Amino acid sequence: MWGRIVIADDEPMTRMDLTDMLEEKGYEVVGAAANGFEAIEICKREHPHAVLMDIQMPILNGIKATKVILRDKLASGVVFLSAYSDESFTSKAKEAGATGYLVKPVDEKSLIPTIEMCIGKGKEIHYLNKKIDELDEKLSDRKVIEKAKGILMKENQLTEEQAYKMLRDLSMRSKCKMREISDLIVMDND
Repeated sequence: MWGRIVIADDEPMTRMDLTDMLEEKGYEVVGAAANGFEAIEICKREHPHAVLMDIQMPILNGIKATKVILRDKLASGVVFLSAYSDESFTSKAKEAGATGYLVKPVDEKSLIPTIEMCIGKGKEIHYLNKKIDELDEKLSDRKVIEKAKGILMKENQLTEEQAYKMLRDLSMRSKCKMREISDLIVMDND
């Protein structure tokens, strides 16, 4: 097993125990934080696969820190640690985007499978986000190309097919992407 982990808990003994359990199983603990602000800073620097995050911490609690960490994609996933198992805490954890929830005291039997699931889900989410970004870029390219094609059709009395062929030919001759050619055509018409 392998993964880079950040531990955020205001209890030093809990941080030490979790570190020992994780390192014994081959995980790399890349940082330990006593509050949410420290957790965010460590995640900015280390970009871990998972964060073990205590919900109740001073200064900035785990829920707020998790929202920032996941929003800014500073870690692949977060597993909450809490002494409480009531629905209000688990609901807040779900709303924050947690991948898991463990009730203290945490034992190795529950910790390791939860971390593995968190890391696995994090990889899935990373892959899906990458695909979404690629699709967004393709859609953006398509919109600009369509706009450029419309301009060429209007200015040169061309059919849609002729305008597309003109863009493609310009792209090949100039060894530029069609998006780059389209951006230039659209630039003067905005």
